[in-house]
Amino acid sequence: QVQLVESGGGLVQPGGSLSLACAASGFNMEHFAMGWYRQAPGKEREQISCVNSRRQITYSADSVKGRFTIARDDARNTVHLQIDDLRPEDTGIYYCAASIFLSDYCDETDYWGQGTQVTVSS
Repeated sequence: QVQLVESGGGLVQPGGSLSLACAASGFNMEHFAMGWYRQAPGKEREQISCVNSRRQITYSADSVKGRFTIARDDARNTVHLQIDDLRPEDTGIYYCAASIFLSDYCDETDYWGQGTQVTVSS
């Protein structure tokens, strides 16, 4: 059974940091690009960042460049998102996703996690 399980969300003050993790199981992550999406309240889900199987960053949203860092650890079947200098507009549900098989990009996805809530507020 394929599963993506996110963790690490929470309530943080503006300027703070969080480290999100996504644990993958039931498929070989090495054959997929892995990415993070975000859905802010009242908005559509948007792609934040994507890393391909060769650890190349194939997408990073302008709104998070320089603040968010994606990394994958295929040996542990995990994908991380380090988020720094958080802003209130970063509030939302953060989802982990696996691309379609052998893709370098996360625009089309095969698997999704359930999401983890990130709230940035003072």
